[in-house]
Amino acid sequence: MVIQEIKGEDHIVQYDPESVTICFQGELSLGGPIEYKPIKDLLEEVTATEPTIMTLNLRSLLFLNSSGISLLSKFVMGLRKKPNIQLIILGSKEVAWQDKSLQNLKKFLPSLELKVE
Repeated sequence: MVIQEIKGEDHIVQYDPESVTICFQGELSLGGPIEYKPIKDLLEEVTATEPTIMTLNLRSLLFLNSSGISLLSKFVMGLRKKPNIQLIILGSKEVAWQDKSLQNLKKFLPSLELKVE
């Protein structure tokens, strides 16, 4: 399978189907749900395949605006309906927004495995 990629001016989102990992890089400051739709669609496509483990690697995502955080939150909440999917989120303590914001996602999905290093 080929790696899927969504490229923007200052961000790249790549999906590696072999490892079922979606990597986010750069800065995501898109203008609301319509602009985030390609990323939302990618997340939904991956979950539709019902993988046992799915990883979101956010370590290289330096900025995420409130619309992006909302997208992530809704995605994580939606996984409550798919208990067979184990979600792993990789974050970085070096990136200011991640430590606090990513911890909040565990409130929506207690089974979430969060690795902020």
